[in-house]
Amino acid sequence: MHPESQPYRVAIYYAPDTASAEWHMGSEWLGRCAVTGEHRPQTVIDGIAADLFAKLTAHPRRYGWHATLKAPFQLAAGNDLNALRSGARRICEGRRPFDLPAWRLSTLDGFLSLRPEQSPFELAQFAADCVQQLHNFAAPLSESELARRRLAPLSLEEDALLLAWGYPYVLQNFQFHLSLTGSLNLLPADMLPALMQAANSHFQQLPAAHIDRLSIFIEPRPGEDFQLVEQILFTP
Repeated sequence: MHPESQPYRVAIYYAPDTASAEWHMGSEWLGRCAVTGEHRPQTVIDGIAADLFAKLTAHPRRYGWHATLKAPFQLAAGNDLNALRSGARRICEGRRPFDLPAWRLSTLDGFLSLRPEQSPFELAQFAADCVQQLHNFAAPLSESELARRRLAPLSLEEDALLLAWGYPYVLQNFQFHLSLTGSLNLLPADMLPALMQAANSHFQQLPAAHIDRLSIFIEPRPGEDFQLVEQILFTP
């Protein structure tokens, strides 16, 4: 069976045009292109060993260069990838592209990321539409998945969102970001300035995001790297 026919999980992400400098810049930082699957040599950072940098970026590298709109989920019985594509197209129909404010580096939530300086209404609405309008395509979370999600301390509100929508950081708790690392606990505190300087240098030419599409990523089989399989443009 081709992995696209019924992948283990799917996800709805923002990702820039895969032919753009923005896509290549992010993929180079992470060390993998989610379109080709190609692993790439990473940026050399003074003061941080290459193997440590590879460990720091291992988690986001698996998922590819993206910002989450609807977190990974298994397809519900009776749905397939083509049905999900149709649902995603409906979200993009009649939607106008919009621009985000400039990116800023952030260590919020214990990892390094790029976040827009402000989150406009259009972005919040776009993410909410992805979460809510595609919810019927998602299988309910298993008990083991619920338990895994609850390993991170969740507030009562976050737990309620997890039960309702399959992910705790949605709607009023949504925070749009591009992950640059996993947990910074892997990094000695005195190395953080070198990492921040390297990220600032690497992404200094990254333009503010122009949101004009959504992207469908798949996890073909459990534990495999995520692949970008389609980008769907807005059609105002």
